[in-house]
Amino acid sequence: MDGWQTRRKRIPGHDWCVVQLGIQGVIRGFDVDTSYFTGDHAPRVSIQAANFEEGAWGTLVGSFLKSDDWSCLVPMTELTPGNPASSHNYFLVTSQQRWSHVRLNIFPDGGIARLRVYGTGQKDWTAGDPKEPLDLVTIAYGGACVGFSNAHFGHPNNIIGVGTAKSMADGWETARRLDRPPILENDENGILLVPGCEWAVFRLAHPGVITQIEIDTKYFKGKRNATRKPLIIGTCKVDGCILTAQEEEDMVRQKWDLPGHKWKPLLPVTKLKPDEMHVLDSLTPELQDVITHAKFTITPDGGVSRLRLKGFPSSICLLRPREKPMMRFSVKAGFRANL
Repeated sequence: MDGWQTRRKRIPGHDWCVVQLGIQGVIRGFDVDTSYFTGDHAPRVSIQAANFEEGAWGTLVGSFLKSDDWSCLVPMTELTPGNPASSHNYFLVTSQQRWSHVRLNIFPDGGIARLRVYGTGQKDWTAGDPKEPLDLVTIAYGGACVGFSNAHFGHPNNIIGVGTAKSMADGWETARRLDRPPILENDENGILLVPGCEWAVFRLAHPGVITQIEIDTKYFKGKRNATRKPLIIGTCKVDGCILTAQEEEDMVRQKWDLPGHKWKPLLPVTKLKPDEMHVLDSLTPELQDVITHAKFTITPDGGVSRLRLKGFPSSICLLRPREKPMMRFSVKAGFRANL
């Protein structure tokens, strides 16, 4: 029973806990998992939410921990016991507000193995210093991977995650390409002559102009990913374009077979070094090109820990309705049935 279990209650009331979300954002759904709690699971649950600006939580703890002013996202609902076939309790959320904390209430007591909060990050773009560049692709602000060629060892969404990577598993790593030639050769510039590449497409959290690109290959220092011999280090490039919501949906169906003229270079073909942070200037400051999507290409294959696309949000309106979810997430069939 690797979870939260309260003692058997013998006084009036019910048990509860407050959880600070990893990032502020819009909540799309919950999974209250009671796995292995078969005789002592929490029989009922409700979930509330609140949004506290950064730094404000500490001054409000006393007045809000037991407050009725929290918004209710899930009313009191019965839970199923933690049998393998029925331990996941999924709840859909339709609120469009941004939240920073959730309050999990159990009635009256019992145990819960896991609480999963699904959603997307969302930033208040009116706050902050307009002269300070922001990471426009980070998942914390609402960026998302919307297409990729290969994710054998790690999903591309990892590289736009919060903070630095914890390990190779916390990055994007592809399988070795099977079309690589038996003997690798370089051109006169030291670039590998290989036929294929791997790529990932990201929707920015907000349309904007990219001024600086950071590519971190931390932990990818050898073995199947890279080598310290300078002549055979892999390369990468970054391109950008503007797509409407409908165009993005069309491209997802077409597996991102986008005409080449739509993509504009943000970063030319650049050699990558193993286990190192690369800070590179974007080509767009000269052109002041606004983009909504970025395509990160690595040649021929390998792994990357983090990708940061820093720049300035554009004043143009977002090209997709705000009431739509900004990222699709995959959960088990029970959740889809609940939709």
